[in-house]
Amino acid sequence: MPSYRAPVADVHFLLTQVFGWERLANLPGFSDATPDVVEAILGEAAKLCEDVLQPLNLPGDREGCKRAVDGSVSVPKGFKAAYDAFADGGWIGLAADPQYGGQGLPYTLGAVVNEFASSANMAFAMYPGLSQGALAALLTHGSEAQKALYAPKLISGAWSGTMNLTEPHCGTDLGLIKTRAVPLGDGAYALTGQKIFISAGEHDLTENIVHLVLARIAGAPAGTKGISLFIVPKFLPDAQANPGARNGVSCGSIEHKMGIHGNSTCVMNYDGATGWLIGEENRGLNAMFVMMNEARLGVAIQGLAQSEVAYQNAAAYARDRLQGRALSGAKVPEKQADPIIVHPDVRRMLLEMRAFNEAARALVLWTALKSDIAHRSGEEAQIRAADDMLGLMTPVLKGVLTDTGFANTVKAQQVFGGHGYVGEWGMEQFVRDARIAMIYEGANGIQALDLVGRKLPKGGGRAVMTFFNEVGACLKEKEGEAALAPFTNGLKTGLDHLQKATMWLMQNAMAKPDNAGAGSTDYMHLFGLVAMGYMWLRIADAALARKAADPSLAEAMNAKLIAGTFFMQRMMPETAAHLARISAGADILMAMPADAF
Repeated sequence: MPSYRAPVADVHFLLTQVFGWERLANLPGFSDATPDVVEAILGEAAKLCEDVLQPLNLPGDREGCKRAVDGSVSVPKGFKAAYDAFADGGWIGLAADPQYGGQGLPYTLGAVVNEFASSANMAFAMYPGLSQGALAALLTHGSEAQKALYAPKLISGAWSGTMNLTEPHCGTDLGLIKTRAVPLGDGAYALTGQKIFISAGEHDLTENIVHLVLARIAGAPAGTKGISLFIVPKFLPDAQANPGARNGVSCGSIEHKMGIHGNSTCVMNYDGATGWLIGEENRGLNAMFVMMNEARLGVAIQGLAQSEVAYQNAAAYARDRLQGRALSGAKVPEKQADPIIVHPDVRRMLLEMRAFNEAARALVLWTALKSDIAHRSGEEAQIRAADDMLGLMTPVLKGVLTDTGFANTVKAQQVFGGHGYVGEWGMEQFVRDARIAMIYEGANGIQALDLVGRKLPKGGGRAVMTFFNEVGACLKEKEGEAALAPFTNGLKTGLDHLQKATMWLMQNAMAKPDNAGAGSTDYMHLFGLVAMGYMWLRIADAALARKAADPSLAEAMNAKLIAGTFFMQRMMPETAAHLARISAGADILMAMPADAF
């Protein structure tokens, strides 16, 4: 059976030593999140995820969800009690508006809890995660009456939420949506159509499910400009805001899928279901993208989370499993063989995972803090700068963390050898669960195109120039410090490659758009390496200072410095290959006739 321990100490180090948590005390919610409060929240979240959620992960995967003849769906054994514990603990509304029953704490803490829960049990964590996304869209675009009715129920966990975008004939191209909405004359609409791949679409965890559904009102413009967003509850709320009559929405089937078996992924049928418009007519994508951006950051965290739990189990196995002798001579001569952690290639895989995990976690928290500033600061310049960076980094995080997170679960499986391929060790489940994160909430190729096609040129390149300037300023400040030389040298080279790639795209993508498409994925990963390299410079700087201030922490801080140095020596050089592929352009990609494939 696999195990999991939440990386509480690492998160605490990042928040307090790397990012200066206390300096944000002037923002709403942060003054309540004192170091003692943060420590207590992290500790309690760790207990819940380790002791309640993680033991359900493997059996929940094996049991899966079951659909009855009447269309109702039951979740795996133990999920209901775990959900009640999660909801009763206030974890769903940790960062939500206190006006509707939330605790109003920073979103960054919610991101941490999301990581812990997704490592412990990704399929389970999706249920409250989707509710949080629905809540974000509702609070941003819903009417006061809609917020008053639905927000407290979603925050408490009494009701759950979903997002309904995809249809059998369209996924990414939402302009092809056929689900229609007919006005009923009293402010309500009748929705008819079918949605597929709807996570948490039907289940027995909550008394009601609030579906946010994209549909087209009769006479609306073609394409994405004619899409509206609707609230369609499973049960129509009565005058006391309790579930009333059953609505015309049902689960037609459960998708049979590769992983996340504990989450009910449904085909949802809308047969004249009653719904209410969120926001303006034909502006549904604007409202839904609030939810999509929340979801994309959540999915990025899933990539990190699966990488982390897979790494923990692989490292433990490598310290214990005896196979062969070290190339430099026996390390445990009294035993028949040495533990496999003595072998350089096993260490390579483990260090690739660990170096990624620590930098990726830092990048998630850095970006989450930008979100908190964007939503909580009262200074217009701060809000704009934070929002710019949030928009720029979202596709990088979603694409890079899920691509690499999946690759790392495969590496962890490789450490186990044949035992990684069989179910009892849990490694093959991590591989299967991690795979979906590269696909849903916008496939990673779409994230790369979004980065190159929309985020880079937005505002005349304001966000990417701000990033370059911030990294450049940090390099200049630290360039004379010998202990940081491995980090500053590696990051300087990577930043140079990223700037050259950016310039190449600016010069070659406008006249020939295929060049942008051909280089987009490489550019996204190049950007991710540099962003993580920047995190490693900041981590290393803090680790050196922490070690000097408290020698008892030397072992833990030295481990960070070793992992970071490995990143710079063995992972950052990949930026050169990415630059070479970007600069090669699209000609060879587009040369072969379609019929020749």
